[in-house]
Amino acid sequence: MTKIPEGYTPADDLLKNRIILVTGAGSGIGAVAAKTFARHGATVILLGRGMRKLEAVYDEIEAEGGPQPAIYPMNLEKATPKDYEDLGARLGETFERVDGILHNAAALGTLTPLGQYSLDMWSKVMQTNLNAPFLITRVLLGLLKNSPDASVVFTADRVGRQGRAYWGAYGVSKAANENMMEIWAAELEANTAIRVNSLDPGAVYTDMRAKSYPGEDPSTLPRPADVMLPYLYLMGPDSKGITGHRFEV
Repeated sequence: MTKIPEGYTPADDLLKNRIILVTGAGSGIGAVAAKTFARHGATVILLGRGMRKLEAVYDEIEAEGGPQPAIYPMNLEKATPKDYEDLGARLGETFERVDGILHNAAALGTLTPLGQYSLDMWSKVMQTNLNAPFLITRVLLGLLKNSPDASVVFTADRVGRQGRAYWGAYGVSKAANENMMEIWAAELEANTAIRVNSLDPGAVYTDMRAKSYPGEDPSTLPRPADVMLPYLYLMGPDSKGITGHRFEV
């Protein structure tokens, strides 16, 4: 596993003029990452299924004087291939390039033995956690290639790096994401300026964490704002040339 340089301090304008898409941007790590990217100069595209939550993040960014963000409501669980093609077309009409993607959105599913796992739930989790990051990266590949320094970050989890009982579709999807990240990185390294890495933020207090570990004391966990340095490092120019790595906080 890889960690960011010790003592790393991002410049205030680290992400100036960069255009970054964040999925699951309405809450949790996605919302905080979007606001953090904006504070460092990025124009953020907020993608998520809850319009009200996305608007709240939008308003916070504007209130802080950040670059005007964009909102793209999309339900990744139910989206069709055409919906993804429409996403690529719409962003292509609005932006000449995309400099970064943070694949943050995820579905937990159920903590159930594999032999009893609902096939319907399996499909829903895979659609959100695996198919969506693949399709988003695919339809935005042309816009990423237009960037002189593009970064794609997949969100990892320890249950995807080491199989654990009962984590079912979520654990399998996270393992597949890491493999997909490495394939993208290997394919894009030679002829593009696109770097692709994964990042495991560790145990962070979010709604998903609370559902996964209902008996856990939330006061013992870091908040999303506490783990933003690796996100900034991977999205900014300081990690230029680093690709195919599995990072952890």
